[in-house]
Amino acid sequence: MAQTSLPSHQRVVPGSVDIPLSSWPDTTKDVSVDASEVASRIVGLFNELLSKRDHTGVAGLFLEDSYWRDHLALTFDLRTMKGRSKIISFLDNGHHLENIEIVQEYASKNVSPEKVSFRGDGSVHGIQVFTCTRTKYGSGPGHIRLIQDGNGEWAIWTLYTSMTELNEHPEPLGNLRPNGAQHGFHQDRKNWLERREEDSNFEKRDPDVLIVGGGQAGLSVTARLKMLNVSALIVDNNESIGDAWRKRYKQLVLHDPIWYDHMPYIKFPSFWPIFTPKDKIADFLKSYAEMLELNVWNSTDIKYSSWDEKKKRWDVVLQRKKRDGTTEVRVLHPYHIIQATGHSGKPNLPRVKGMETFEGDVLCHSSDFKGAKKDGRGKRAVVIGACNSAMDISQDFCENGYDVTIIQRSSTTVMSSKAILELLCAPVYAEDGPPVEVADLLTWSKPSELYKAINVDITKLEEEMDKDTLAGLNKAGFKTDSGPMDGGLWVKYLQRGGGYYIEVGIAQLIIDGKIKVKHGVEISEILPNGLKFEDGSELEADEIVFATGYLNMKSATQAIFGEEVASKIGNCWGYDSEGETQTMWRPSGHEGFWLHGGNLAICRYFSQLLAIQIKARLEGISKPPQT
Repeated sequence: MAQTSLPSHQRVVPGSVDIPLSSWPDTTKDVSVDASEVASRIVGLFNELLSKRDHTGVAGLFLEDSYWRDHLALTFDLRTMKGRSKIISFLDNGHHLENIEIVQEYASKNVSPEKVSFRGDGSVHGIQVFTCTRTKYGSGPGHIRLIQDGNGEWAIWTLYTSMTELNEHPEPLGNLRPNGAQHGFHQDRKNWLERREEDSNFEKRDPDVLIVGGGQAGLSVTARLKMLNVSALIVDNNESIGDAWRKRYKQLVLHDPIWYDHMPYIKFPSFWPIFTPKDKIADFLKSYAEMLELNVWNSTDIKYSSWDEKKKRWDVVLQRKKRDGTTEVRVLHPYHIIQATGHSGKPNLPRVKGMETFEGDVLCHSSDFKGAKKDGRGKRAVVIGACNSAMDISQDFCENGYDVTIIQRSSTTVMSSKAILELLCAPVYAEDGPPVEVADLLTWSKPSELYKAINVDITKLEEEMDKDTLAGLNKAGFKTDSGPMDGGLWVKYLQRGGGYYIEVGIAQLIIDGKIKVKHGVEISEILPNGLKFEDGSELEADEIVFATGYLNMKSATQAIFGEEVASKIGNCWGYDSEGETQTMWRPSGHEGFWLHGGNLAICRYFSQLLAIQIKARLEGISKPPQT
């Protein structure tokens, strides 16, 4: 079905699959079951059958309607197999998994395995097992959800395997930390600062990996690469790390809670606010880069790039403005490039007839909005869009005395900040929740179809919690929806990358009439003093802000690296048919080229998987897929 013929809340990014919801299995609750005995027996059988290459036998340990989600443990890719036949055929094609082991340290109650409820309403019961995945090349955390069917037989409902560490290349943490000093006699000794400057300037060598973009995506993956002893350089056209946040609209505050947002290796301190203002997160990211000694060239632009097929490396020409004000041109030859410019692309600023005739004070995209004027009484502001940025900007206008109208062209998924904290994030991402590594394991071990079904349940609870707000918004003309297949805000983000609003108080301004709404009409023309709509109506405006989101990440690929590279890249974001995200954090379609982006939590988790893949390529452990 064409995207334009679908209701807006069902639309997905290009090429994405609106995956089905997982069905919930019928289970029995056997309170007397010995969880450890059941888990040990099934894991033992799994390893025995796997060692014999009895893939049919392995698949027989699963329910018919089951999932095996694998992140690098079977192959150097991100895959999900649904059902026994898919599991058999995948294993028959070759893999490097050796075994799985039950571990104790991951369980939330400090005992593993344990009997738990897998559904929020308590209707689906089973055994949760934390495991360690062992492969030919490395290891990583794993997770099993066991279900007892109507016949009393225990079987695997979901299995998650991963590889987050390579055998010969452990991260230098804890007992493996570097010494940091050079004791003894060393003629022409250089101190730490001299060595650091030499390292960051790449005076005598090329980086193995060039990362384009110095936000949370670029920083997280560079930190992961550093821990794998991979030489990496971040280039960013901003003057300082964090500027991508600093340059956003004045009132921006992160809508995700702090427990969800930790960066790799250096977590936010315990006194940090739950919600972080943009300038505060900008300063943290700058400090993060300095503390981890990440190599960063700010005020740097890519002037030319080309893949050398014979040498299997890139030729990149950079123009860099140095701290002393001089400009230098450098030619580098990295083996890999990571585009870390955010999971979105260029600002989506529609070209509307008459834009050049506007005589008001401001007409811009939200990414260029600098904030409302201090005394806006008598001024009229129009904000096109009805999601997070649009709502924050509308509030800024309203608080400064403007007459504000939101143009909502299609419905918005709305979820209160309270529901985000209590229903979507808790209990795993919470003040008293498990360590963030365990929270990530519990989150990403879920196959996407199951995760989507869980979010349908959460959305029902959220809509009950937020029912007065939602009713008030709709009565005021601001239309809301429940997201794809009623999966709510988070599913909409994963499948579309936008179309939602986290309510932090602006809804009441709309309900009270302090911010007006015009719904369901498109703009036909910008007039010298306002806007004209397709229904013939007009609206006067002194300031117009297009909070219309961003284009697909691939648009940034084309702008930076050209059509030759972009044409080989797959569609970005949204789900593939297995429920894994398209193109991101995995082979992109162009050798030596990778894409990385998302919110802080997504960058934290997937940066490790991306770094492992690149390290494996550099060490000759894995090879690019055949095209």
